[in-house]
Amino acid sequence: MQVSQFPVIISKLGDGLNKLLIAAVTPSLLEKGAGWFTKNFSEIEKNRRKNPFWRRNVLIFEEGRKIKLSEFLRSIAELGYTKVWETEHRGEFSQRGGAVRIFPINSDKIFAVEFEGNFIERITGKDFAFSLNVKPTVQKQNLFLVGDYVVHIDHGIGIFRGETRLPDGQENGDFIIEYAAPKNRLHAPDLLFVPKTQAKRISPYLGFKKPEIHRLGTLVWNLTKKKAKEDILAYAKELLEIFAKRKISARLPYAAHHELEDELVANFQYEYTLDQKKAVEEIFSDMSKDVPMDRVLVGDVGFGKTELAVAAAFRAVLAGKQVAIMAPTTILADQHFELFKKRLELFGVNAARFTRLENSEKIKEILKKIEDGRMDIVIGTHKILGRGVNFKNLGLLIIDEEQKFGVAQKEKFKKENPALDILTLSATPIPRTLQLALSGIRAISEISTPPEGRMKIETFVLPKNKKLIKEAVSHELKRKGQIYFLANRIHKIPALLEEIKILKTGANMGVLHGKMPEAKIIKTMHDFREGNLDLLVSTTIIENGLDLSNVNTLIVEDSTKLGLSQAHQLRGRIGRGDKEAFAYFLFTAQKLKEKAAERLEALEKYSWLGAGLEIAKKDLEIRGAGNILGRAQSGIAFRIGLNLYFELLEEAIGELKRIDRNS
Repeated sequence: MQVSQFPVIISKLGDGLNKLLIAAVTPSLLEKGAGWFTKNFSEIEKNRRKNPFWRRNVLIFEEGRKIKLSEFLRSIAELGYTKVWETEHRGEFSQRGGAVRIFPINSDKIFAVEFEGNFIERITGKDFAFSLNVKPTVQKQNLFLVGDYVVHIDHGIGIFRGETRLPDGQENGDFIIEYAAPKNRLHAPDLLFVPKTQAKRISPYLGFKKPEIHRLGTLVWNLTKKKAKEDILAYAKELLEIFAKRKISARLPYAAHHELEDELVANFQYEYTLDQKKAVEEIFSDMSKDVPMDRVLVGDVGFGKTELAVAAAFRAVLAGKQVAIMAPTTILADQHFELFKKRLELFGVNAARFTRLENSEKIKEILKKIEDGRMDIVIGTHKILGRGVNFKNLGLLIIDEEQKFGVAQKEKFKKENPALDILTLSATPIPRTLQLALSGIRAISEISTPPEGRMKIETFVLPKNKKLIKEAVSHELKRKGQIYFLANRIHKIPALLEEIKILKTGANMGVLHGKMPEAKIIKTMHDFREGNLDLLVSTTIIENGLDLSNVNTLIVEDSTKLGLSQAHQLRGRIGRGDKEAFAYFLFTAQKLKEKAAERLEALEKYSWLGAGLEIAKKDLEIRGAGNILGRAQSGIAFRIGLNLYFELLEEAIGELKRIDRNS
């Protein structure tokens, strides 16, 4: 099994000397992938002689070629490569005396180019199992790579070593898992061969540090699993007691109004995907019961979560209930207000926006209508939680981007109204929500199917360089698209504006950040939405809910400052139309910290459409679960892995529920 989908971009000349191709760090070449370069090596070499584009953007070096070291260094710098102390990531090079190490964007190897005087004496490459910007071959069934820790339910934690091969080199589908070597065999570890028919018995190990690998055929794993089950069972009892309080709160079921609800769906501009149909059926099933709903709706940005929230709100209003919708920012609340108003005003549903944009007179009017029941739906920020907001008959709370609200804020409505139905929307659930959902305590619906025509967002992690930025902006402007340029700090925005101006791309630029007056924020977004601005230099304020189909490029100046889920949310802000989208997560540090590198690797690994839940799991792994599960439970999760932990927790809860029903 190949470690990477990228073959080597190096060939042998007739006399056995090596030849190395180095492609420029530009969007148009990045998106081709290294396999394309290998396949077209001869064509590229031939075209360099007559085509200015290939002469300008591709260099080919060979052993024995006469070239000064200084000229070599200058030429690769002109291709957009960044000089660093130690070459580790694609787009970087370093120099030690007469040896240059370079990681081409079109390869999965770091190459050493050694000089003797003014000649290239030797070119050698070093394989890397996984490094930033190397897109790995992912096992679709299990999501693990060669070298990953995995858990076999019967044998414990081992290391995935790929698949067995037939004599002709073809894979025959048996997975190989490596376990600890016997004490008397230092270099021959135990290997377990798992047929594809038993693939479900293997899962990725999600933990918080390097796990202990046991030997095959010992009792250690069974004892570890037995102790974990006992501790998890005790924990499950505690969780059920907490959530039982809400389950004893009864309310009248919500009746279906098929004719009106069918008309609402028919008015939707897109056809529901199969996942959307399944999720809305699950939501309606919850609402048809006499116990309050507590469901998490997970789906990538732009996968149609809001439309299902509209359907749920409509059913609640038809049952005579009021609906509150909480969004983390004024921008998102404003966008939701426009959408809900557009979708539901045809049916006589009253909706109000409740944010800082409303003047005092408007606020008084809205509060009065909420209190006497004349306002059906209220959409706002945390302002909805204020003391003066008194609902007459609140039935449904919809929380969008729930990771932006504190526990106390979310629990306020539950305490005041135990029978309240709650629908939580999230592209990347926070660890606590994920834990409760995966353990079966909170119901979860997942939309993993992208809307028709939606394309994968090409994701690249590279050192920051001006050539790449200019090319990326110019490429987007040529196809009449727009760009988000993310600054991590407000004080960096003026300098970034100057940097972009110097590149002379001709882009009309705007600025957006949270310290601007609310009215100016809304106006800037309106100008951007209308196409009056080409490029928006912004802070992370754009991560929540902006739905603009013409923005197809995201450039993050320093991606090391972003959390994994946050970076995934930002990536979801682009590519919402029918054009291919590109996300460039740049970094300026000479040496990435371990967790920053891990986050950026995960961004590339989980870049397919619908990867939000996997991103959330990885985020839980990187951040650790000590503050989520408690110290004792995080210790158990570390010993057996989070996937198995949640599986055993779900089993324990199911068993306790069965015992409770039969008693």
